[in-house]
Amino acid sequence: MTEMIDWETVKEAEDVDGLKAAKLWLFQENIRLENARRELEVSQENFLKERVRMRREMEELNLRMVQERKRLREENLFFEKKMAILQDGFRKLDEDRRSFERQRKAFEERTDRGREETGGPVAEESVRLLFRGANNPLALRKRYRDLVKIFHPDNLFGDEELAQVINREYLRRKGRED
Repeated sequence: MTEMIDWETVKEAEDVDGLKAAKLWLFQENIRLENARRELEVSQENFLKERVRMRREMEELNLRMVQERKRLREENLFFEKKMAILQDGFRKLDEDRRSFERQRKAFEERTDRGREETGGPVAEESVRLLFRGANNPLALRKRYRDLVKIFHPDNLFGDEELAQVINREYLRRKGRED
């Protein structure tokens, strides 16, 4: 880069060499300014391109964000529905458990009352009712198997005394048919 010449120096230059030097300096300065203008225009174009690209990216990100928010909202609604179903199921299960406990207590009270009234561990009459209608050996054997499956002591509601009475009644009826 050449040294700068101010306008006052150019005006005062009286010889040809001074004017040539000023003219050269003006030419070089004009080229430098033109190059700087071109660089500035390229920078502006690049800036505008970058700005457009950034806007597109922002719009895409905003669109994705809107879609993601919508998806999250839908997932939250779905989760809330599932949670409501589960809570309702647990509430019903708790109601059923309480109802079952009441029925079990009532059954135990009836059984205890029945034992007290008959004076024995299990009423023979009630077991005879269980075998009612089993008139042939095949029906008798089927009824016995079904009753043993239900009242066997290893089952949840099994009763050892009742199972023994069922066995005695089966043997008594079986002996009568032989």
